[in-house]
Amino acid sequence: MNDVAVRCRPFPTEKPQETVPKMSLWSIVSHMPPEEFSGLFTEFPRSLRCLLADWLENQPWEFINGSDAFCTSMAGGMLSAMLEKLRGAAGSDGQQCQILQQISGIENTYRRDPLRLVAILKAILEGEKAAVLKRDHHLPLSFHRRQEELKFSLGLQRLQYRVREIQALRDGSAASLQLNLRDPQLKAEAKPPETELPTLILEAVKELELAKQQVLKRIQIWKRQQQLAGNGALFEENLAPLQKRCESLVEVYFQLHQQVMAASAELGAELLPRLLERFNEVLSSLVKSSFLVEKQPPQVLKTQTKFQASVRFLLGPQLLKASAKPYMVRADMVTEKQARELALSAYSNTLSESTGEIMHNVVALETNPTNGTCCANFKNVLLKKIKRCERKGSESVTEEKCAVLFSTTVTLTPGNLSVHLQVLSLPIVVIVHGNQDNNAKATVLWDNAFSEIDRVPFVVAERVPWEKMCETLNLKFKAEVQTTKGLLKEHYFFLAQKIFNDHSASLEDFQSRNVSWAQFNKEILPGRGFTFWQWFDGVLDLTKRCLKSYWSDRLIIGFISKQYVCKLLSTEPDGTFLLRFSDSEIGGVTIAHIIRGKDGSSQVENIQPFSAKDLSIRSLGDRIRDLGQLRNLYPNIPKDQAFGSHYNKEQTGKDGRGYVSTAIKMTVESERDQQPQGTAGVPPEGPQAQMFSLPVLQPELHPESLQSVLSPMCPPAPFCPQPVPTGYPTAESNIDMMVSNNLGSSFPSTSPMLSPSLVMDPTLPRCQDLAFRNPLPFMPNQYMTGETSQLLSGGPSPEPRDEEMAELAPFTPMVDPPLQSSPRWMPPSMDLPPGSEFEQLLQEMSMEGPPLCPPFVPPLQRSGYPSPNASCWGVGESRWDDSVRPGHA
Repeated sequence: MNDVAVRCRPFPTEKPQETVPKMSLWSIVSHMPPEEFSGLFTEFPRSLRCLLADWLENQPWEFINGSDAFCTSMAGGMLSAMLEKLRGAAGSDGQQCQILQQISGIENTYRRDPLRLVAILKAILEGEKAAVLKRDHHLPLSFHRRQEELKFSLGLQRLQYRVREIQALRDGSAASLQLNLRDPQLKAEAKPPETELPTLILEAVKELELAKQQVLKRIQIWKRQQQLAGNGALFEENLAPLQKRCESLVEVYFQLHQQVMAASAELGAELLPRLLERFNEVLSSLVKSSFLVEKQPPQVLKTQTKFQASVRFLLGPQLLKASAKPYMVRADMVTEKQARELALSAYSNTLSESTGEIMHNVVALETNPTNGTCCANFKNVLLKKIKRCERKGSESVTEEKCAVLFSTTVTLTPGNLSVHLQVLSLPIVVIVHGNQDNNAKATVLWDNAFSEIDRVPFVVAERVPWEKMCETLNLKFKAEVQTTKGLLKEHYFFLAQKIFNDHSASLEDFQSRNVSWAQFNKEILPGRGFTFWQWFDGVLDLTKRCLKSYWSDRLIIGFISKQYVCKLLSTEPDGTFLLRFSDSEIGGVTIAHIIRGKDGSSQVENIQPFSAKDLSIRSLGDRIRDLGQLRNLYPNIPKDQAFGSHYNKEQTGKDGRGYVSTAIKMTVESERDQQPQGTAGVPPEGPQAQMFSLPVLQPELHPESLQSVLSPMCPPAPFCPQPVPTGYPTAESNIDMMVSNNLGSSFPSTSPMLSPSLVMDPTLPRCQDLAFRNPLPFMPNQYMTGETSQLLSGGPSPEPRDEEMAELAPFTPMVDPPLQSSPRWMPPSMDLPPGSEFEQLLQEMSMEGPPLCPPFVPPLQRSGYPSPNASCWGVGESRWDDSVRPGHA
């Protein structure tokens, strides 16, 4: 027995590689006041604790419980390792003599009783942890992970010790038996270990089961971290340490199993079958749990779209028997009900029917000897179609969860044991059209954030604490925008007011509330046409595409109500502004600024929100530079200082081809600054003459002088009565096209929203009344945005004939012919799916009941006049009637 104890090695100090940032307990304790730990170092010098630093917490002091031979041997080995570590550290210390004396005293005191040293160091570490918990309320995550690794490794060493102990006991029994056969007198005096060996084996099997539970728990934690990574959490996806842990335990399993079979005579016919049954359960659990989805398929999966996934068998390189034919892994789509039935049967049943048709769903399970992995990689999988199951209550198709089931049957060595392996992917929401993506992402986000580790598939809470929701939104925001600057408590306060529709509660009141799934993405926000998640996802998309650098520099307050903005800016000087996300539109950012009149009265104005499309035309920084009335970013930062690094360099003069460069400028016309009608240089014809008149060329332009230049470029074409688009300025914002000459001056356009092609050379002669005798080659669709051009039923307009435009009769409203293109409620970037998919989409929409998405906006009522809320030409979506041409001036 003593020989066995001597062979027990001290605990190794090597650590598995990790990519997650690590923080040790000592890195925190060393920066805390020493007075807080003065009571801990009565029997162990603090100077030696400082020399040991991180090494001390990387040893399993707190897991050595007991005084048996194993614990005594481990304590002695750790004492020797500590003395060696201290002597190495003392060589670089200025007080080397004093340190060496302390080391010598430690060795003399604890060499005969190393377990006493273990108890002292355990108390020191417990005191340090208590002090950190009192201050920070938590310990570093890396410290917890390291402690779990220490516990498992120590348990594995204890198991190895048990195997050697059983072997030594059996060898001793055999030697005693041989000696007794030679000397009958010794046989009568000897007491064979009839009870000692079975007791030792039972203890070893119990410790094996505990180690198995630790491995299974670690696998579950890895799966949970993989799911949280879908929302943006940090994830250590390297499976090598986990595979090494499984292989080490299986190796000890076979060693112990061999000893049990060799001691079958001592165990008896009653105990042996029970032990073998427990052994089989341990191996079966380890093998089935080590079959993992290493790369998850997309959690929002569109039909007719290829995707990738991979599964990994951690024990494959160690246990798979060589086969002439490779083992094949199959992927099938299962419903939530099927997944629940498989889980309740412990994945022992086989799938009867797949709920979807998957192409290229069978892949070989291959072992790579180079890196020691056993994987099946699905590279070009395609979900062809999906069968919808019956939904409960008001559940929509975007709340229906499915999963991919990966399954295979393998033969293990030794024993030629056949095992059926199955593993489910994370929950998947299958969609048939892109307009379902937003609500599908909400289902996935909620499930990833609030599901439990050991749940029944795919049960998740309907109500969760608001604090957890804040953590989820912050995690998602930082991951999507790819920034380190997350949400602040002021942002959470605004979001709580929005989702709970409560403007009277305090921040502390919201922290104690629960938020429901319906409030998150089923109930339409009051006075809006969208849910909370749809609005928040629009902010995510806008910030990710156009505002990442502004947000990372903390130039955007963002999540703040219009009422609170007025409160902040009301006492600020004229020209103070801030940026916030639009509360009434999805995916918009607006500028709120204060204006003071001559009488001292103040007014906070909110400029029309900018969408991602607007900011792709002119960036946010350049728009802020254009507006002279904006001076200081709240609270008091000059705008050039705040946004200077975000300005784009403006080009002047001519480019390399000799063309005069142009630039787009933004202006804002507030109610205070608007001029009376008739002072803009164009006589008004009526109440809305400036808004609805045709574009007027500058007076110096004479059509006859342009005929010789334009006629070669304008061959006659059939006349098409398409209207000439006009800019519809709003009281919010518009964009001027500025043409810079080579002297550095600029010529403003004749219309605030005039297209660049309508700006003529100001040096040409001008004609006051132009009847379009020789019309320019103007094609409205050429200057339209992509989504507006689809509204024209006849496609691009042909060029007008080179003849006099006929006089129009008095205006008579006309009824539009049926639209040949996509309705207004369908975005232009959204292509209609093929026939079968479109029919399925319409069928799903008809079964939805109350819509999850914002209500479809019906096409606007057509008339000869545009909507007064139409956005400006070149900024937002252009709108005009394509069937009625307004009369010319």
